[in-house]
Amino acid sequence: MSMHVVIVVDHAHINGGQAKVALDSAVGLARRGHRVTVFSAVGPIDPSLAEAGVAVECLFQQDAQTATSQWRYAGQAMWNPEAAARLKQLLDGCDPRRTVAHVHGWAKALSPSIGPVLLESPVPAVATLHEFFMVCPNGGFFDFPANTACTRAPLSAACITHNCDSRSFVHKAYRVARQSVVNGFSGLHRAFGHVITISELQYTVASPWLPQGIRWHRVPNPVSIDDPGPPDASRRGDHLLFVGRLSPEKGAAIGLEAARRAGQKVVVVGDGPDGEALQAAHPEATFLGWQKPDAVRSAMAQARALLFPSVWYEGQPLTVLEAQALGTPVLVSDICAGREAVIDGDTGLHVRSADVSAWTQAIATIAEPGVAQRMSRAAHARYWRDPLTLERHLDGLEKVYGLALADALAKAA
Repeated sequence: MSMHVVIVVDHAHINGGQAKVALDSAVGLARRGHRVTVFSAVGPIDPSLAEAGVAVECLFQQDAQTATSQWRYAGQAMWNPEAAARLKQLLDGCDPRRTVAHVHGWAKALSPSIGPVLLESPVPAVATLHEFFMVCPNGGFFDFPANTACTRAPLSAACITHNCDSRSFVHKAYRVARQSVVNGFSGLHRAFGHVITISELQYTVASPWLPQGIRWHRVPNPVSIDDPGPPDASRRGDHLLFVGRLSPEKGAAIGLEAARRAGQKVVVVGDGPDGEALQAAHPEATFLGWQKPDAVRSAMAQARALLFPSVWYEGQPLTVLEAQALGTPVLVSDICAGREAVIDGDTGLHVRSADVSAWTQAIATIAEPGVAQRMSRAAHARYWRDPLTLERHLDGLEKVYGLALADALAKAA
């Protein structure tokens, strides 16, 4: 059945993983014959949308990076009345029997103001949890000053009084206020009958804080990569690779220190606030800065293994999946969802989060003769038995949309 899918996302261009998944799915759904409208707050508009026949309603507002006034942006992120009014106008003109609203992101610009609109509209609403802003004030269940995952109940006294924010306690207070809006009169928690998660970990972490009665679905994000064929051991070096933002939650310092103790070389692709300090502390490592996707994948294909020492509840790290697709074993932190893509001892190793000694041992293990080659072959074979293609992703979305429409029709009958 041809549907009208309204994709709700902060940005109308690709500025990160969330927007890429949303816009790639918009293009893919349009090419399958569905009518697709992207509703967003921040431009510019990605040209691929018009090329695929996707309609775009963009407010051309600002986000944190482009705001000329942080006070004005703070007000917009707390409650964006223009976004609410324009979304209501859009949904009021849709046929609720054939239309689904799919929310990918609202926390960077659209704000919780979309909640009452979605709650009151007869158009069924679906949400994908790319992060945890629906339930956690800082969006990550991560204590930035302590550099550790946070287990406090959201908006409990322990949460409200503790500074977990990456900036300041004042900013934490703002985020607590916004989370109170999300949980309260915005109705955002009650707006979605169907919620998509991209990993089992996301469901485990988020589901206790959302209303009972939600129907949960697993639709992994697509991985845009071609099969390079069986891995060639002769092309691989003896070094390890870290790819990602150089910030505390990514755990680069842990991986680099463990590699130094194990006497193994590391190449680092990425940059971030910890970049200069890490380079000063680890002159033995090679830092390449940010690289284009093709260069990153080439680096993956040449590494003995990928280090993924994340110390937070990362939802579905695509770097881990890309490495496995290229036949690169992964040493992955046991706290993040990347572990779900790695078979411990077969396609990589699960390593205790934030434990430098455990990481040192894991790096020594992968350096043993024949271990990396065996895991490389296993990783490539396992991934390509059931690859995470865009078509598979779209199949999953269409199934969820069909269920959402059926539930809405049954409720209206």
